[in-house]
Amino acid sequence: MSWEKEIKAFAYHLKIERSLSQNSILAYTQDIEKLSNYLKRAFPELAPEAVEFGHLRKFITDLSSLEISEFTQARIVSGIRAFFKYLLYEDKIFQNPAQLLEAPKLTRKLPDTLSFPEIEKLLETISLGSPEGHRNRAMLEILYSSGLRVSELINLKISHVFMEIGFLRVLGKGNKERLVPIGSDALKYLRLYLEHVRNQQVIAPGHEDIVFLNRRGKKLSRVMVFIIIKNLATEAGITKNISPHTFRHSFATHLIEGGADLRAVQEMLGHESITTTEIYTHLDRDYLRQVLTEYHPRK
Repeated sequence: MSWEKEIKAFAYHLKIERSLSQNSILAYTQDIEKLSNYLKRAFPELAPEAVEFGHLRKFITDLSSLEISEFTQARIVSGIRAFFKYLLYEDKIFQNPAQLLEAPKLTRKLPDTLSFPEIEKLLETISLGSPEGHRNRAMLEILYSSGLRVSELINLKISHVFMEIGFLRVLGKGNKERLVPIGSDALKYLRLYLEHVRNQQVIAPGHEDIVFLNRRGKKLSRVMVFIIIKNLATEAGITKNISPHTFRHSFATHLIEGGADLRAVQEMLGHESITTTEIYTHLDRDYLRQVLTEYHPRK
């Protein structure tokens, strides 16, 4: 077996059998290429089927000595495990050398959030005197109302907006679809944008069903959404380092603080595992502790 051939076959497996996005496939294959390049230098002529646990452990040890974050190291280990699990599944190896490979323990960092008054302040900063203002207000209302990822927002289709029942059909990670409720305020601004702004645009071929368009009638880029939010935050005088994901975090945090069921929040966010959603219960405990400190007479 050659590394190049097996990495290419692995990428095909990730696309066809695991339905991963192109970005995820690229991340996996690049990490395996890092491993193969290292092994070619340290152990020339070592084929994938001949790799042992000791080879992988040496790679991870050398990796940890570099200035690479724990998160990146953990992602690389995850990629290595997936690669050798695939080789085992395809009967290309008979023992999995990565089975006992350990990733570094990650410290769970709580995400930045905006308070509800900060959300309102940011939304009110948007001028509705321009077509872009109507579009931006609708976008941010949806980000906060439904907790969408930025990729889900820019790929949202008109045919997937069900105004009569107040739901969006969202295509999430791994091309998994979910139905997400949308609030009445977000629906109001979305309707205004669609009926009074988007209807007046010349739309580029292939973008007819995309909700949010740029001035050229094409789908917005992720970068453009980041820039819009950064500029609005500066205009609103908000000094926190915010991004489109901040609205998603704020959406989940405010639901948990209001007593929402964790499983319901998991479903709306499209988290595969509830442990990912549980980070917001930590945020909730911090909020409760803050309330106790501020308002309890005995502190």
